[in-house]
Amino acid sequence: MIPSLNGLELCAIIRQKPGAKDPYILMLTAKSEEIDRIIGLSTGADDYLVKPFSPKELVARVRALLRRSLRQPEQHQIYRTQHFLLDIDQHSALRQMNPNFSEIIDLTNLEFNLLTAFVSYPNRVWNRTQLIDKLWGSEFYGDERVVDTLIARLRKKIEPDSANPIFIKTVTGIGYKFED
Repeated sequence: MIPSLNGLELCAIIRQKPGAKDPYILMLTAKSEEIDRIIGLSTGADDYLVKPFSPKELVARVRALLRRSLRQPEQHQIYRTQHFLLDIDQHSALRQMNPNFSEIIDLTNLEFNLLTAFVSYPNRVWNRTQLIDKLWGSEFYGDERVVDTLIARLRKKIEPDSANPIFIKTVTGIGYKFED
C-alpha cells in the first residue's frame, strides 16, 4: 500500500533486475489474509510478516534470512560446454571453435540470458511460453513469436552458419533446444 507503487509491484521489479546478489525481501504488511501471504511469497518475497508484529519476531525473522547466506556460500557462476564459456558474474560469453582460437561474443542482455538458459539445461526442449517466462517473466504482454526473432538474432551471433544451426536446434512443433 505504498503510494504510486504497491509492495508486490516493487518486489517483482527487484526480482527482475539482474544483480550480483539477490537481496532478501521480507514483506511487513497489514494484509493478513492467506491469499495475500501466498501472493506475496509467489511474487518473490522470502518471508511475510503481518502487522501488528512483535519486534522480537521481526528480529528473529531477519536473523533467519541472514543465516541462509552463511549456509550458501556465494559461487562464481560459470557454464562451460565444448564450444562456449559463459561467465554469469562478468556477463561475458566466449566461443571456442578450435583449441587455438576463441572469441568474445557480443550479446544483448536478452541474448545472454537466452544462451544462459540453453547452456544451463543442455538438450532440454523449450517451448515459446517457457522461454518467455524465463526471459520476461509473467509481466510479458505481446506476441510469442518474439522468441523466434530472438533465436534468429542469437543464431547469427553464435552459429558458424545461422541457416544451418548446429547449436540451437528447432524441434518441430515444440520449440528449441541447445546441443553442444
